[in-house]
Amino acid sequence: MTTSLVTAPQGVTLAEANQILRSSKKGKLPIVDDQGRLTSLLARSDLLKNQNYPLASKDPDSKQLYAAAAVGTRPSDRERLKLLVEAGLDIVVLDSSQGNSVFQIDMIQWIKQTFPKLEVIAGNVVTREQAASLIAAGADALRVGMGSGSICITQEVMAVGRPQATAVFAVAEFASKFGIPVIADGGISNVGHIVKALSLGASAVMMGGLLAGTTEAPGEYFYHDGKRVKSYRGMGSLEAMEQGRPGASDLANGKPGSTKHAPQILSKPHENAATTRYFSESSVVKVAQGVSGDVQDKGSVKAFVPYLHVGVQHSLQDIGVRSVSELQAGVKEGRVRFEIRTPSAQVEGGVHGLHSYTKRLYA
Repeated sequence: MTTSLVTAPQGVTLAEANQILRSSKKGKLPIVDDQGRLTSLLARSDLLKNQNYPLASKDPDSKQLYAAAAVGTRPSDRERLKLLVEAGLDIVVLDSSQGNSVFQIDMIQWIKQTFPKLEVIAGNVVTREQAASLIAAGADALRVGMGSGSICITQEVMAVGRPQATAVFAVAEFASKFGIPVIADGGISNVGHIVKALSLGASAVMMGGLLAGTTEAPGEYFYHDGKRVKSYRGMGSLEAMEQGRPGASDLANGKPGSTKHAPQILSKPHENAATTRYFSESSVVKVAQGVSGDVQDKGSVKAFVPYLHVGVQHSLQDIGVRSVSELQAGVKEGRVRFEIRTPSAQVEGGVHGLHSYTKRLYA
């Protein structure tokens, strides 16, 4: 049992508490009030986490990691959000394939009235007009992208969407006038895509497909054509929309090639996160806007994310800028420019002239 207890008074700064913890060489530092009651506890493991993960996103006041969650825009999601806020939620992401809807606008307004301190990331949008509706409703940030994800077929099937670079540039330029940051959502498959999105005005990027093959991503590894992979599906895929739905017993099996005896759907409309995202929870017939597939193993995010971070640094170095803000300023002022590359230039810019090669991204 410890007899020489070392404590710190309530109100001590984090730097002072860390210094006491270092000098005392204790594993824990209790923070007590003027009556000797425990109010908080600082652990040596916290120092190690600060050292190992210096770029972790934390609340500047509490120094705690930010907690974010995604919800839909239906009435039932309001009850879920209340429970999340009670648990300490900092940021909520409104998940919708088309953010410029009355459902999302009403949801944003309700959140700002009920939880005024809660940060709201709204979307998805691809035009200035769509962005204006959500900004006017009270959105704190916007996600930009429609049909540009690696598993998305919205542009192909629905003929709706916008080229991702054009969408990011247009929305970011407009949103910046109101101090609203933009997240580029879709089409990010390497370091170069991250830098392009940042140069076009994005403050951050979504990397769903890029991180889907990591150890920490949901799902189990399996082998496909000799490669170690994980399953990856779009929220608009039929597999996602049918998750939780009663099985084949609800379908009357027909004969192949027969319209008379084609399968007749007997079950009621099914609702889950995927169907509400695409406004199809009330539809008996589901129209896919995504596919299911697999992605190659990328190892742990503990190694892969630092690779992306260093890769962006090297890219900015080659461009000749010191920061993302300087990069974006350079684009606006014309010092950093985009150029169209011909097909032959694109071939020249990749690996060529070799009989065979091994492509390793990082070590």
